[in-house]
Amino acid sequence: MASRTGLTGNRTPATAPTPVHAPAPEPVPTPAPASGSGSGPAPGSGSAPAPGARRAVPGWVWALPPVAVLAVAFLYPLALVVRESLAPGAYADVLASASFREALVTTVWLAVASTAGCLVLGFVLAVVIAFVPFPGGRAVARSIDVFLSFPSFLITLALLFLYGRVGMANGLWTDVTGEPTGPFRFLTTPWGVLLAEITYFTPFVMRPLLAAFSQLETAQLEVASSLGARPSRIVRQVILPEALPALAAGGSLVLVLCLNEFGIVLFTGAKGVTTLPTLVYGKAILESDYAAACVVAVVNIALSVGLYTLYRGVSRRAGA
Repeated sequence: MASRTGLTGNRTPATAPTPVHAPAPEPVPTPAPASGSGSGPAPGSGSAPAPGARRAVPGWVWALPPVAVLAVAFLYPLALVVRESLAPGAYADVLASASFREALVTTVWLAVASTAGCLVLGFVLAVVIAFVPFPGGRAVARSIDVFLSFPSFLITLALLFLYGRVGMANGLWTDVTGEPTGPFRFLTTPWGVLLAEITYFTPFVMRPLLAAFSQLETAQLEVASSLGARPSRIVRQVILPEALPALAAGGSLVLVLCLNEFGIVLFTGAKGVTTLPTLVYGKAILESDYAAACVVAVVNIALSVGLYTLYRGVSRRAGA
C-alpha cells in the first residue's frame, strides 16, 4: 500500500487570505459646456456661486426710503416756498422795506443775547446741581427733562402772571404803596422777550452740561482742592474745559431755536417787537402777501443756517 506521509505527516499550515481592496474610482472630468450655450460658468470665471447664496443689495437702495420721505416732507414744501419767493420784484420790495430791516436786526440781537444768557445761566445752574450737594438735588436734575417738554407759551404765561400789568408783582406793589399801577411793565418790551427766551431755553443748555459733568471724575476735583485751588479756579481750569463741547452743542441749538421763535414774542404782547417769524405771520395771514412772506421765510432759513455754521466753527475752535 502506498505511503501517504505527504497527507498525514508534517502539514504546512494554511495562511489567511489577503484582503483585496477595490481601487478608488477616478474622478470623472466635467465636460465643458458647448460654445454658445447659456448654462454653466464661463471659462476662467472660477467656481460657480452656491445655490443658497444671495446677491448683496447695493447701498443706494437702502438710502431711497429715507431720501423719499425727506423729499416729500421737507424738500418739496421748501421748494414751493422758494418758488413762490421768486415772484417778480418780491425780493426787491421786501429787502428795501424798513419793517424787514428792523425785524432782521431785532431777530439777530435777541437770538445772540438769549444764547449768551442761556450759556451763562445754564452753566452756573448745572455746576451747582452737579457739584454742590443740597437736599433735592437729584430731583431737580431729573426735572430738567420735564421742563424741556413744556411749550414756550406756558413759560410766557407764567411770566405774565408774575410780572404782567395785573400780575402778582404789580399787585403787591399797589397793595403796599397804594398807587394805582405798578412799575413792572417790561414784559411788553424787548427785554421781556429776552427774559422769557432765557427762562425757556436755559434747560436746553443744562441738559448736555449735566450729562458731561456726570462723566467727569471727581478725583480731579479732589486733587485740585487738596493742592489748595479755590473753587473759582477749579471751575475755570478743571470744569470749564470739560464743559466746552456741551456748551457748544447746547448753545448752537438755542441759537437756532431763538432765531425761529414765534410763540414767546406773540404771547408777551410786545407790539413793538417784530422778528422775522412774526413778520412772516403778518405778511401771510394779516396782509395775504404770500410772495413777501416767502421771501422773509427764505431769508430766515438762510440766516439760521449761516449763523449756526458760524457758531459751530467758532465753538469747535474754542473746544480745540
